[in-house]
Amino acid sequence: QVQLVESGGGLVQPGGSLSLSCAASGSIFTNYAMAWYRQGPGKRRELVAAANSDGSTHYPDSVKGRFTISRKYAVNTVYLQMSSLKPEDSAVYYCNAISPAGAEYWGQGTQVTVSS
Repeated sequence: QVQLVESGGGLVQPGGSLSLSCAASGSIFTNYAMAWYRQGPGKRRELVAAANSDGSTHYPDSVKGRFTISRKYAVNTVYLQMSSLKPEDSAVYYCNAISPAGAEYWGQGTQVTVSS
């Protein structure tokens, strides 16, 4: 069983940067796929960054070049570094983990608001 807890959300001005953390209560093994999603008001939850078990990463065009996902196994934490933030990046950001067996886990979410 894995429990995920996000932190680091908050209010940031357009063009600013913010770093989110996702701490796992259990062990995130190297063969877990990790990802960050977001859901804005009235919008569907969408993928913003994925770190696959083979070490590859994936970003949608909307955040490519601005967001970076990374993982530190020693402290069971996954990070999302966001830069050049835009108002349309405002959303609740969720951490996601998928085990090789297909078990999926979600965090409770952390609010990111980009506004002047």
